[in-house]
Amino acid sequence: MSSEAWRQLFSEVAVFVARQDLTQMQAMVQALEAAAALPGYRDHVLSWAPATAHFDPGPAGVFMGYDFHLGAEGPRLIEVNTNAGGAFFNAVLARAHRQCCGGATNEPWIEGFDLAVITQFEREWRAQRGSGRPASIAIVDERPEEQHQYPEFRLARQLLQKGGIETVILSPTQLHCQAGVLYGNGRRIDLVYNRLVDFGLEAPENAALRSAWLDGSAVITPNPHRHALLADKRNLTVLSDPACLENWGLSADEANLLRRCIPQTVRVTADNASNLWQERRQWFFKPVAGHGSKGVYRGSKLTKKTFVRILENNYIAQAYVPPSERLVQVDGERHTLKVDVRLYTYRGSLILAAARLYRGQATNFRTAGGGFAPLLLM
Repeated sequence: MSSEAWRQLFSEVAVFVARQDLTQMQAMVQALEAAAALPGYRDHVLSWAPATAHFDPGPAGVFMGYDFHLGAEGPRLIEVNTNAGGAFFNAVLARAHRQCCGGATNEPWIEGFDLAVITQFEREWRAQRGSGRPASIAIVDERPEEQHQYPEFRLARQLLQKGGIETVILSPTQLHCQAGVLYGNGRRIDLVYNRLVDFGLEAPENAALRSAWLDGSAVITPNPHRHALLADKRNLTVLSDPACLENWGLSADEANLLRRCIPQTVRVTADNASNLWQERRQWFFKPVAGHGSKGVYRGSKLTKKTFVRILENNYIAQAYVPPSERLVQVDGERHTLKVDVRLYTYRGSLILAAARLYRGQATNFRTAGGGFAPLLLM
């Protein structure tokens, strides 16, 4: 990674967040995961999921990521991710800020991060295997050495190996299954830390991983089932509908919390296209299978030609919630950047919280003065 890329990965400022906002974000995560456990909800969202997502051997998915915008009315959930990146970077960043800022950044995730990471992988193993812990883990992504977060994979490997688990970084094409065992470059792989954005493991190059997932040759986390339950963007259309959630058995308090904190979300169809175009300034358009902010459009900047392409593909429209802002100084000049907050969780419990600063319509790590930033709670 070039020095310029490193510079844009981390911001030089912290982001101040009210403790009550963090508490509300955590409550929202727990309410959402409670909804995901309801049989009616599961049947509904699995109806549009790929076949590979219907298999559930037990793992809950490491490093769930919940992204929020913070406004005058409190936090609003913008997106859910099953392979949320940046946790290892942010742990390093939080520790660095603790050195310079002392108790101002003395949050529990700073000291507890390493143990929380090891614990979640051990729990994923036991959820499928019953007892013990994995002897080997493969961190898997497409051409991992070319990924901008490859240094994070190396940090993850270092932490896991320090915890006594042999860890390698591999491409899915380096995997193969034989006699009910997954191998990577000749080594037995017990558990896969899955960083792929092929969420259903449907691509031909992911055949070995798909086979290991379906026949249990290895524990795969996060996996297609958890993505289908929590991170498919279509799910927001029902998670923002309290009547549906209460009919399925969610408590009224939890349903109302999700209603208040999840922006209205609808699927883009031919039936509502005319209204969405007329009201486009109120909406943000996202591809159902998108990732990394690719193919997203703020309605106020949408052209008719692009809207036609949206109609030809599978999109949702989410009510636009403006992000909060942070003033930064870059090369002696002041700039106002947008802010979002990400919670990294496991089974609804907080592992780490951090912010991202950016310019434009979505986070991109190409903004001078932007990037990951630690949270300072007030």
